[in-house]
Amino acid sequence: MDIHIRNMEKKDIGSVQAVAKASWKATYEKVIPSDIQERFLQSAYNDDMMLKRMEISSLYVAELGGEIIGFANFSAVKQNGDAELGAIYLLAEHQGAGIGTALLHRGLKNLDGAKALFISVEKENRVGVDFYLAKGFQMQYEFDDDLDGHVSRMIRMSLDLTSVSSTK
Repeated sequence: MDIHIRNMEKKDIGSVQAVAKASWKATYEKVIPSDIQERFLQSAYNDDMMLKRMEISSLYVAELGGEIIGFANFSAVKQNGDAELGAIYLLAEHQGAGIGTALLHRGLKNLDGAKALFISVEKENRVGVDFYLAKGFQMQYEFDDDLDGHVSRMIRMSLDLTSVSSTK
């Protein structure tokens, strides 16, 4: 399996949108109603929003045989040293093969000056929660998030980037 991780380009927008949609459907089909998912994806991943994300954050794609099978979105490092991991999404059939880890490592490598990386994960997304715990993220707290009328229980997690061992 020859996975290539690279910076996202404008030509990748359609493929990234398709990965987001497929990943959300597979992950949240029994957790978040499909109409809520659709509205969220249309709002967060429409063409204009993707172009804006490309301007203000770092996006990486994972390719297998020239096909985009996953992506990650990292914020810029804030003045206090915090950064946000907005997403790591993979097509379900490629999960568990180290691709998410490769995307995480690529993003971490480019977070100059970052002291901590934060992410919010849907509590019922056990694959996601377990992935981040395995990578050294620590649970900080839980909170409710209103997703277009659907309340999701979220877990706020952080990764300490000041120690070498935290980038497993």
